[in-house]
Amino acid sequence: MRKIAIRDLGEIALRVKHLESMQRFYEEVIGLQVMKKFPDAVFFEVADGYAGHTHILVLFDRSSQPDYSGLDPEKSTVDHVAFEISLSDYEAEKLRIEQHGVKVLTKEFPNFHWRSLFLEDPEGNTVEFVCYDETV
Repeated sequence: MRKIAIRDLGEIALRVKHLESMQRFYEEVIGLQVMKKFPDAVFFEVADGYAGHTHILVLFDRSSQPDYSGLDPEKSTVDHVAFEISLSDYEAEKLRIEQHGVKVLTKEFPNFHWRSLFLEDPEGNTVEFVCYDETV
């Protein structure tokens, strides 16, 4: 088997309709820190990365580009975005998110020993907080 050169996941980028409300959600509800902000993009730091490239989530408002035709949920292949948390933070994060008025669904994945929190961002993207739990 050939060893691949990939060392880590560098970034996830989402096209958005309403940059301000999406920034507020990922900053206040998810808890990410803004790394850089531009008129049509917001870069959030997620975690330390590999070899100097920070793990990031980017929100792009592409509506000002001349060839932009809008978002089409029928063409998107994104199922969800998952952030890892520790098991010790699981309940506190569930309560913190619910205090923002956001509905949280819980699910367990026994085949992987994962416990997850699922919620939706303002534009309908599914966001997961996942942790390892050997008791699951």
